[in-house]
Amino acid sequence: MNYGELQANIQDIVENTFPAATIAMFVRQAEQRIYNFIQFPSLRKNVTGTLTPNNKYLSAPNDFLSVYSLAVFLSASTTATGTSGELVIIVANADKVRAGQYVSGTGIGTGTLVRQVVGTTVYLTVPNSGTVSGTINFQSEYKYLLNKDVNFIREAYPYASVTGQPKHYAIFGPSYSETNELSFILGPTPDLSYDAELHYYYYPISIVQSAISTLGTLTSGSSYTNGTYFNVPLTGGNGSGATAKIVVSGNAVTNVSIQNPGVFYAVNDSLSAAASDIGGTGSGFSVTVSAVANATGTSWLGDNFDLVLLNGSLVEAARFMKAESETIANYDKLFMEAAGLAKQLGDGKQRMDAYRDGQFRMKVS
Repeated sequence: MNYGELQANIQDIVENTFPAATIAMFVRQAEQRIYNFIQFPSLRKNVTGTLTPNNKYLSAPNDFLSVYSLAVFLSASTTATGTSGELVIIVANADKVRAGQYVSGTGIGTGTLVRQVVGTTVYLTVPNSGTVSGTINFQSEYKYLLNKDVNFIREAYPYASVTGQPKHYAIFGPSYSETNELSFILGPTPDLSYDAELHYYYYPISIVQSAISTLGTLTSGSSYTNGTYFNVPLTGGNGSGATAKIVVSGNAVTNVSIQNPGVFYAVNDSLSAAASDIGGTGSGFSVTVSAVANATGTSWLGDNFDLVLLNGSLVEAARFMKAESETIANYDKLFMEAAGLAKQLGDGKQRMDAYRDGQFRMKVS
């Protein structure tokens, strides 16, 4: 089921017509409820990053919902030289080369590990298979961090200046760069720029079609009334329902930030706002749409389990209409039945196999 079909079904079933932005609200609220109730293995992600030395914080991805694992490892790439058949190479930089790391590159034997590092001399466990030259790569094994709470990190590692390879982490709170997103606190504080790999459950892109994600070129206009205006309806373009925070300074629009992304917009749409909504005077302001989210109006949930998405949206629509309590209860019952089936899939069948868990067998009457 794509977004157009979902939108039509919602209105047909409840026998009511809603503004496009209102239907989008129903759908997003239903998705939020579903994704916080069911953890589909299909909706996991891996991302890699780099820890900053002497910084105990690590920002979570913008679509982060919950964590499965966080691992760190130490890797390095540097030029090196070595002679065929010897158990030693000379590297240009040994800052992040450690005993136990896997080694690969031209002239390095299969399965080689670092045995010892002395200055820029690296002793190996396997003789060189040929003349060592060019860039040689070193990587340690993954060390999976243990998830603790913030109090544990604070007590176990009270001094941020004491550094080492992180062993524990906790969800700390809002990140510095994006206050609406989370960050992790690590213990101990990293002593080197370790590589990190985060395996996490994420909010997938909404099925809501062509919501504005990025604005482009701003034409400031003139003679506007100075001030900051919130939830200003944007006019023009192919879509509807978008609102923005608009800042007017020097009688010209200086900043526009989306508050409601709306639906059905297109790249290069030119948007504006009524002067009456931004102080009552002025003209000439416009801003283009440079990117939209989900131009196809499809999603994993819509393609694979539209039953739960439709019923969840109907619950939100009925509540919005202030329907009779029995009607709302009936929609909610249908949603919970659909969610139960989805939960059996996401939290049950997709986490087992017939070899280890056996196959379900129904008794034949």
